Formats: sequence, structure tokens, C-alpha cells
Amino acid sequence: MISFLLMVNKQGQTRLSSYYEWISMAERTALESEIIRKCLSRSELQCSFLEYRGYKVIYRRYASLFFIVGTKADINSVEGAENNENELGMLEFIHALVETMDRWAGSICELDIMYQLEQVHFLLDEMVMNGYIVETNKSSILRPLDLMERESHKAEGMFR
Repeated sequence: MISFLLMVNKQGQTRLSSYYEWISMAERTALESEIIRKCLSRSELQCSFLEYRGYKVIYRRYASLFFIVGTKADINSVEGAENNENELGMLEFIHALVETMDRWAGSICELDIMYQLEQVHFLLDEMVMNGYIVETNKSSILRPLDLMERESHKAEGMFR
């Protein structure tokens, strides 16, 4: 199960964070800064997986952004259960997310995320629900975004 997803620039500034389990704000801040520091300090020759504080952290760098996914054992499993989340599957999910964002915004960059944060969250919500990946088909993910954009253009035209 996905516990959190972070999009971070090369300077370590969080551009998007989405949590799928409750974590207090103080703990989120500490966890984010520690994980970001660990991921950014690793070289490109090192593995993209690491374990930290009971989380399996999978990350990938695309251009100037790091996409970081943290997974934990399923909530319904017994206490102390092993995290059997597939790391390569999570890397594939990150790749699908980036490809979907590229198709939506052209070539995705940090500014697209900053200025269209609500749409990016909506896109992510179409792909992940309650920490589980529910959709990876780009067309199915982008259809609701396209409909929302068309309706907003109609509404803008009505008030002119």
C-alpha cells in the first residue's frame, strides 16, 4: 500500500505531497525532510530503493524533479507484517504517472506542478485511491480532466 507520494525539486523543496495514511504534521515534516535528504544525497549509480523508518522508499528522478513513493505493509495485515510491495511495480507506477502528466501538460516541469497544483492532485487522485493504484490507463485518467477544462471554458464564455 502506498503511504505517501512526494514530488521534490533538486534543491529539496517539496512541490507536491499526498498522504494516504494519517501522520501528524510534525511527523510528516520530519519524515519528508529526512527522506528527501537521503534520496537527494544518493548518487545515480546507487539503487532507487531504500528502507527507512519501516517504509520502503522508491524514488526516480525525471529532469529536475524527484518522484518519491513510500510504501508500508497493508493496513489490514497483522502488526509487524512484512512489506511485500513490488519495488519495480512502484517504479513502473512512477513512470506511468510521469507519462500521464507529460501527455496532460506537454513536457511536465516544476512550474506546471506549482501553477496547476489542483489539477495535478486531481490527476493523482484518478490514479491512486486510499493508497492503492486503481488506474494506469492514460486516456481514462485524462478524460475527467479534459471534461473539467471544457466546462470551465464554457463557463468563462457565458460571462463575457
